[in-house]
Amino acid sequence: MADKIKVALNGYGTIGKRVADAVMRQDDMTLVGIAKTKPDYEAYVAAKKGYAIYAVDPAKAESKFKAAGLSIAGSNEEMIKKADIIVDCAPEGIGEENKKLYEKLNKPAIFQGGEEHEVAGTSFNAAANYDQAIGKQFVRVVSCNTTGLCRLLYALDKAYGIKKVRATMMRRGGDPNDIKRGPINAIVPDPIHLPSHHGPDVNTVLPHIKIDTVAVKLPTTLMHMHYVNMNLNKTPSREDVIATLKQYPRIWLIPPWLNIKSTADVIEFGRELGRPRNDMMENVIWEESVSVDKEGELNLFQAIHQESDVIPENIDCIRAMTGIEKDGAKSMEKTNKTLGLGSFNPWKLSL
Repeated sequence: MADKIKVALNGYGTIGKRVADAVMRQDDMTLVGIAKTKPDYEAYVAAKKGYAIYAVDPAKAESKFKAAGLSIAGSNEEMIKKADIIVDCAPEGIGEENKKLYEKLNKPAIFQGGEEHEVAGTSFNAAANYDQAIGKQFVRVVSCNTTGLCRLLYALDKAYGIKKVRATMMRRGGDPNDIKRGPINAIVPDPIHLPSHHGPDVNTVLPHIKIDTVAVKLPTTLMHMHYVNMNLNKTPSREDVIATLKQYPRIWLIPPWLNIKSTADVIEFGRELGRPRNDMMENVIWEESVSVDKEGELNLFQAIHQESDVIPENIDCIRAMTGIEKDGAKSMEKTNKTLGLGSFNPWKLSL
């Protein structure tokens, strides 16, 4: 095999640490290191895994890392210079500032969905527009909610054509470790103005889809839930739709016999499967919720694990941007295999 792609992680929080671990599972990639501002439990675990830690500001952070017994491999800029590509997982809004450094060093970079589409000019979903990212210097992997919607809408639009989509996003209030957002005892329209930004975000990947979205935040930390209603150009049977969705390894149709009634059950299922961090990177669709009427109007529920569903998309985006794999289907197949993703099979789900 040719030289491996050297990947640097600028930011090592919820998404960054998962992308780093996913990179380490690929035989065509290697991890240069991760960037941290200060020592903490995530830095400790990264060091235990053998990941090189680079400091965003060594002058300020070196003494803190030394006191914690952690060594610094160098500065964030030194890490970036060593890499072929950077995955920017900095907090929302910081990526735009980081872009100046990537431009200065002439390095390609992937941004996350917390940044605006304009920061990169290309927004990415592996199934829908892999080819558009090939050779680009900057690409944005869309947010967790948009990733989940794009996977679903791409599959159904390709099979039947979509006239119109209406989606309601019931969003988690904060991630499990995000205590600054709680305690929570409210249902919050977010945003209050309608429709929400999620529809336009879908259109950065699938510009021809007519979609309206609304969103509310709920007092939960586990997952998002989507209610999706759409009108199709063709009128498939319910069984046709289920068969279509089962062709996509990043979409799970959960059968009734599993007795999964809630997002809590989904995460518990991840624990039982031995998934790292209980991650459920696939769209989780309740098979019982899928319905299609005689006019081609489709309804379903899907759960989206906000901490992990964008991870395989980041891996595929690395391959597309660096050109190491120009066939999107081959990249996705490789990513799915290395991350243990696939259509529901009770004997082959665990990693």
